[in-house]
Amino acid sequence: MTMEPELKDIRLPIMVTQSEAKAIDDWRFENRVPTRAEAIRRLIALGLKAKD
Repeated sequence: MTMEPELKDIRLPIMVTQSEAKAIDDWRFENRVPTRAEAIRRLIALGLKAKD
């Protein structure tokens, strides 16, 4: 059974500080993530897994 990826159809506008944006971008480049949005999604996923 092949699971299709979920549609990315919900926009969540957020505001961050310059230092938070830099930290996201630094993580993104270190992990070769193509876009800032994808980096934020991956960081959210990591944070949600860490709470378990």
